[in-house]
Order: sequence, then C-alpha cells, then structure tokens
Amino acid sequence: MTSLHIRKLAFVAAGISTLSSCVIPDDTSSIAKVDATTAAARKEMVGLSEADVRMCAGFPSATADVGSSGQIWTYQRTVQRSNLSIAVPTLAVGAIPAVGGSVNVAPGGYCNTQIRMLNGHVAEVAYAGDNNLPNSRDALCVSTVDACVAYARQHRYKTPAVSR
Repeated sequence: MTSLHIRKLAFVAAGISTLSSCVIPDDTSSIAKVDATTAAARKEMVGLSEADVRMCAGFPSATADVGSSGQIWTYQRTVQRSNLSIAVPTLAVGAIPAVGGSVNVAPGGYCNTQIRMLNGHVAEVAYAGDNNLPNSRDALCVSTVDACVAYARQHRYKTPAVSR
C-alpha cells in the first residue's frame, strides 16, 4: 500500500470517528417541533365524554381524584424502538495511533398521557415522560391519542350545551 493510500484511509477513518461522536442532545425542545397529532389532541379531545375516551383510547392505566378539579386518567405506554448499533473497527495507521468508535440510534422511551376529566368530560390533555424523538416533541404519545383525534373529528363532537 502506498503512503497516499494510507493517508486517504486515515482521513476516512478520522471522518467516521468524528461522525460517530456526534450525538443528539437529551433536551431537543429548542429544535424539535411539537407532533401535530398530540397538539391536535390537546384541543380536539376537550369535551369528549368519559365513554368516548374509553371507546377511542381504552381504559386508563391509572386514575387519581383531584378534588374539585375532577379526576386525572393516566395512559402509560412504553415504546420499544429497535436499536441500530454500528461498530467502526479500530484502525491504527502511521501517526494516528487508533481511530474507531460506535453509534447507537433510537433507544426506547415511554409516555404518560394524562387526561383531566371534569364533570364527566375531558377538560385538559397533557404529556409526560421520555416521549420525544430527535425532531418531534411528544411523538411517542401519538399511539395513545391518535384514535381519539380521529374519533372526535369523525363525530364532529361539540361540547354539550349546559341546560339552564
């Protein structure tokens, strides 16, 4: 192998090592956009009855009474995402003693979707947990609320009028 080939190989290996050291920051809130479905759920689910929510989201994982503020229903979802591991072999060439590394992509996450019920209807929807993707906030919560957004749109649900 000529020294020119060895230098090119060293530059390629250095580039791979540099790329493999790039990571996505834990807090992506300043660069990621809110997922469209979870944002829609915050608005479109308001007014759905308890029976409607059970029809579209199923039964909650947990409930908590919060006095005059109603009840909070929690839907817990653990999302197992497949992992991609790439190992770059260690390479020792000339003045560069060792170049190598690895990349891990898409660890698992979880979402707690909290729905506050007041007088038997949805008053508020919120999300908590390790539920962000690199470019989308609250994206791991979509599986909990997507059917309810579709349900609300299909039934063109309006908040029931209060009888006087």
